[in-house]
Amino acid sequence: MKENYDLWINGKWEASETKDRIEVVNPATGKVFASVADASTADFKKAIDAAEKAYYEGPWGKSTPAERSKIIWKLADLLEAHADEFAEVETMNTGKPLETQCKPVDVHDSVDNFKFYSTLARDTHGIVAGEYVEGITHVFRHEPVGVVGQITPWNYPLQMAVWKIGPALAAGCTIIIKPASNTPLTTLMLGEIAKEAGLPDGVLNIVTGRGAKGEILATDSSVRLISLTGSSGTGKRLMELASSTVKRVHLELGGKAPVVVFKDADLQKAADIITLGATFNSGQDCTAATRIYVEEGAYDELTKLVVKSFEAVKVGDPLKSDTDMGSLISKSQLERVSGFVERAVKDGAKVLTGGKQLTEFGDGYFYAPTVIVDAAQDSEIMQQEVFGPVITISTFKDEADAIKLGNDVIYGLAASVWSSDIGKAMRVSHALEFGTVWINNHLAVASEAPHGGFKQSGFGKELSLEAVKEYQITKNIAITTEA
Repeated sequence: MKENYDLWINGKWEASETKDRIEVVNPATGKVFASVADASTADFKKAIDAAEKAYYEGPWGKSTPAERSKIIWKLADLLEAHADEFAEVETMNTGKPLETQCKPVDVHDSVDNFKFYSTLARDTHGIVAGEYVEGITHVFRHEPVGVVGQITPWNYPLQMAVWKIGPALAAGCTIIIKPASNTPLTTLMLGEIAKEAGLPDGVLNIVTGRGAKGEILATDSSVRLISLTGSSGTGKRLMELASSTVKRVHLELGGKAPVVVFKDADLQKAADIITLGATFNSGQDCTAATRIYVEEGAYDELTKLVVKSFEAVKVGDPLKSDTDMGSLISKSQLERVSGFVERAVKDGAKVLTGGKQLTEFGDGYFYAPTVIVDAAQDSEIMQQEVFGPVITISTFKDEADAIKLGNDVIYGLAASVWSSDIGKAMRVSHALEFGTVWINNHLAVASEAPHGGFKQSGFGKELSLEAVKEYQITKNIAITTEA
């Protein structure tokens, strides 16, 4: 693994004009282990120019679906060949368990995503030609949007990069991607293997920088679409900026997933999956199980099972094979999660287990899996995204009450419903205003299944054929056929 990374622009490493560096910290140890360039606005502009030239003057803008498909599949093969290296770096950069998450999920699923998008590059669905006006033949072409900007979060650095790069390449776009400044390494590593896969220079540009420096991607007129996975606040800001050039906006934002458990559900299975859904990635997931609503009559039993399951989660060194949950991403995130729990208790809620920083791991940012009860529906802990291994458990009376409580947040990304009555589960899932609703499961994701939110969780889809369509624009060509 390299210790120092520059910017990946136009198929090669480029030093930032600022010469400034961003330290990269291993959150499981609190120690700096690498650094990346802190790009200037001029550096971002250089990347935009490279992407624009690659699209309009290079081979990519004229590439066939077969040519794009071959390169994306080769990229998947190379990622698979370097899987151990990518997984180890991802673990060091994020504090995620190596054997139970980074290898089998983050890297494995990213390989699958690329292979899936390789096949979608050659998809012909929706291509239409017909005569709708006498003497005129209409041809509807699905063309690439062109140059696109992408901004990815720190919770799934590699996966979120692949979720955006894959469909954009399949559609034929060129890319400037800005990874989160504290978790940029595996995204930067994609640059070299993309070049090895045969991706032309300038098609994929990877630029690192602090904070709002990526805002130029939303304001520059050469960039035709901006895609963000991040907070709702950042999404609102990008929408404002993008309005200056009327560019397309694609947003996957925050979440506050309700888990609706009826008393006829398999409560042990529900407790086990709730625990996984709340502690996977240390709860730093927009689709994480956060608000548990259980039908009156099953509250005591489910709560007992969930507490026992939470207390069995093995928190520790992410490099050890038996670790279930690693650290939070940073000191500031640890303080954020701690603050949410402390304020909840102050407001009258009760902590049944957890609720504290784990100090036995030295300078790492570890927090105990936490179960909270007696929180008011309108309280901060129930309404706002904590982004840590913290859940609340509350009761509901009937289907209507469950739906009302479940929908009573500004977010609409994901939810789950638990019942042995499939008709009831389907009724409730239909009424819940969330982009994904799992039934008797939580967190299951597939390359083929669209992922995206309602309400203030954003709009547009990741994954599936719908993701490719986000990066395409339809052109109507009307041909006069009469002499």
